Amino acid sequence: MKLHSLIMLGVALFAGAASAQNREDGDKAISKMTISLGTATPGGGFPLYGNAFAEVMNAADPSLAIAPRNTKGSNENIPLLEKGELDLALVAGEPAYEAFAGIGRAKVALKILTAIYSNPGMFVVRADSPYKTIRDLVGQPVAFGARGSGLPILARYVLDGLALKQDEDFKAIYLDRAGDGPALVEDGRVAALWGAGIGWPGFAAVASSASGARFIAPDSDEIARIRAKHSFLKPLTVPAGSYPKQTEPIASLGSWSFVLTREDLPDDVAYRLAKTLHGVEAVFCKKLAQACETTAANTVAAALRPELIHPGVMKYFREIGVVK
Repeated sequence: MKLHSLIMLGVALFAGAASAQNREDGDKAISKMTISLGTATPGGGFPLYGNAFAEVMNAADPSLAIAPRNTKGSNENIPLLEKGELDLALVAGEPAYEAFAGIGRAKVALKILTAIYSNPGMFVVRADSPYKTIRDLVGQPVAFGARGSGLPILARYVLDGLALKQDEDFKAIYLDRAGDGPALVEDGRVAALWGAGIGWPGFAAVASSASGARFIAPDSDEIARIRAKHSFLKPLTVPAGSYPKQTEPIASLGSWSFVLTREDLPDDVAYRLAKTLHGVEAVFCKKLAQACETTAANTVAAALRPELIHPGVMKYFREIGVVK
């Protein structure tokens, strides 16, 4: 009887585990597909986007289980993808550009699942600060973002185009957590915080603070100088109203961030993810303002070369007529 009881208990446990992993849909049992997604440090734009991405995707396809994971950001996400320790990861435009081009490292064979949003780079200062231009910030303490994230790399390219060196012409500070930056601006420990994008949490926090915010971006002449040296950076605009009390659009420049995949992500999985994602673009847009830029058309436009887009994604794009 004791042996029989143990056997029956084992059967029950196995059945319970199977029912937890599967759901019945008619006569078919659908297994959960767990997909790991690397984001960045808490308090930054990538975790905000990644969590919303997972929530929307998992709701749209109950057989998906996209699991966001905090990392140190783009510079850690790329090697984690290469080692197969992540299936997907958010990567800023500049680290992606360097990785695809083999700048400072071997070229990667990773692929693009989707472009997520554009990243117009700029500084934020307290509204009552004396700083009005990038040159005014020279010699001042400036927080350039979290270590390992793409933000300091974007800043390096922008400043290099103006013949400025990030670690020599500024008292550069690099954060352990992206969310630590706004408090440094508010209490005066730094003159400015560098960031990028629309709806970026660091900018939103400073703009919502008691002191308020003022944004500093390259002017038109500076944008021309930067692009003359780094043409992969594109003119981008932060629309009016993107942040509290921001009444005018802000012209700047930057690049697109991406969800990248590991090299060997199967084509059918990439196809399924793309079909699910772009089938709920409107839902994602309502959930998160930045996600309004996550479209199939923007992915095609943002990719440096078409072959960088995952073949499974391209198959779906051909079906819907975004590419021929």
